[in-house]
Amino acid sequence: MHPIPVSLSLAATFLSALTLLGTPSEIYTNGTMFYWTVVGMLIATAGAAHVFVPIFYRLNYTSCFQYFETRFGVTVRLIASVLFLLQTLVYMGFVLYAPSLAFEAVTGVSLWGCLIGTAAVCTLYTTLGGMKTVLWTDALQFTIMVVGLLAVLIEGSKSVGGFSEAWRIASENGRIEFLDFSPDPRTRHSVWTVAIGSSFFWLYLYGVNQAQVQRACSLPTLRRAQVALWLNYPGLLLIVTLVSMIGVVVYGIYHPCNPVKAKLIDRNDQLLPLFVLDSLGKVPGLAGVFIACVFSAGLSTISSGLTAMSAVILEDYIKPIAKRTCADAITKHGIAISKLIVVITGAIQFGVAVLISKFTGLILQFSYSMYAITAGPIFGLFISGMLFPWTNQIGAIAGFLLSVAFMCWLGLGSLIEKPPSLKPTLPTYTYGCFKNLNASFTTNTTLSVMTSSMTMASPMMSSTSAAVAEEPMLFDFYRISYQWYTGLGMIVCVFIAVCVSFLTCHTDPKTIDSRLMCPIFDVLFPWLPEKIRKPLRFGVIYGRTDEPNGDFKVRLDDVTCQVNTEAKRHDNSSLVVEENLSTKL
Repeated sequence: MHPIPVSLSLAATFLSALTLLGTPSEIYTNGTMFYWTVVGMLIATAGAAHVFVPIFYRLNYTSCFQYFETRFGVTVRLIASVLFLLQTLVYMGFVLYAPSLAFEAVTGVSLWGCLIGTAAVCTLYTTLGGMKTVLWTDALQFTIMVVGLLAVLIEGSKSVGGFSEAWRIASENGRIEFLDFSPDPRTRHSVWTVAIGSSFFWLYLYGVNQAQVQRACSLPTLRRAQVALWLNYPGLLLIVTLVSMIGVVVYGIYHPCNPVKAKLIDRNDQLLPLFVLDSLGKVPGLAGVFIACVFSAGLSTISSGLTAMSAVILEDYIKPIAKRTCADAITKHGIAISKLIVVITGAIQFGVAVLISKFTGLILQFSYSMYAITAGPIFGLFISGMLFPWTNQIGAIAGFLLSVAFMCWLGLGSLIEKPPSLKPTLPTYTYGCFKNLNASFTTNTTLSVMTSSMTMASPMMSSTSAAVAEEPMLFDFYRISYQWYTGLGMIVCVFIAVCVSFLTCHTDPKTIDSRLMCPIFDVLFPWLPEKIRKPLRFGVIYGRTDEPNGDFKVRLDDVTCQVNTEAKRHDNSSLVVEENLSTKL
């Protein structure tokens, strides 16, 4: 594959219908501070290209969770992959549900018909075409997304009198803000919260998530994989910029009359479909372009999730179980089994979407925010293994499980308690509703079929209210911005994993297969002299002559702390340290 279609697929995978429908309403409600997420995406792109992907590329694993078995053992591999499968299934169910709601609002087609049609089409082309088809369809769908967003932006700007006029209106009403440098982690959106906090989430997605690693490693060379990751960033920047500009235009049109307060819609996330019907409905075909745009975003995410789950289930569960009894059959029919897994997971994610449609409020909010909550522990496991050579199996398991428990406490607590924000909500108005009411009557009738449970995420779209004088002490803990969830989960996992490892006889760095590790200081500071960088490798010996064929493994019993004698007897003279490791990476 060429890096360009892979880069477009990388960009399209996690810019789902949730991004397209949720970001304009975020800008309308809370202003433009969210745009700092493009800085987090840039940090994640650099980290993925030069820290994580080189490790996976050298190991040549089909499932990125195979890393855990080589580094920590099969138990860590299984518990991490189970959480990934649960995370992906729930997220894909929501991604399937969101565009179906938009399609129902614009066309009047039943929600059930939308769900069945979308799930069937996506599962069919993913099953028949495999990874290559998914990559090319993702590239096409990215193009459709850009065209659809441009159509909405251009026609919407015309309706408000030009984008500069929309910007002026938004600025006068406090929606244009980029310089909130509050260091308080309870600040929902500040420069540090969004730029730094979101970088952990995007690092997880682009650095260690199966869907993205699978795409990057499909290229013939590591250099091309890194090029594809860097080419993906302009695509991310373009989409986020377009949806943010659309949010400004939406505010320019609806600033005198909040559609939610006017009862034209039930939720802020319905703003974009309302806007499309009002602004594009009079132009033949443009409403269809918008629907194609939303569905392209949804299909690219679902197809990527299906291929990722298929690879994980086949490599982490079916092959290990069957290798003692029917290994030859698995090798012979592996492609057919993989396709069958895609069909089964497609049916399951349809069931999850149907289940989501039956609930309102808390369940739906949890289904989206769960992605950020569960990403932290998985990301922490990879960081513990790749950057901290002392981490052993016991430490990895303890860190992972306690991090999951901690993040569930934080995430569920914030969803249930819903503590009032410390920062007041930006004002909205209804003084212009009367003159717009008749014009929007038919739109209101159409949009009324959309369930009130549609939301981007509880922390992202939650309403704010005045702080209560007397409140539980934990409210400040629950107020931590959702943008920090992945980073916080990662830090908890790494801290506990390293501490427990030292308490239970840590791994000797000299016994580690250096292909499993990243010399992070060589990557970040390649200009430092060797005498400074060498101790910063923490005893890991890079460039072993016995590693290229993958024969050297970590041989450490975490309970008895007995190193395999064969590894002990290894002649140190055969271990070569590269003088400039950064050029190799």
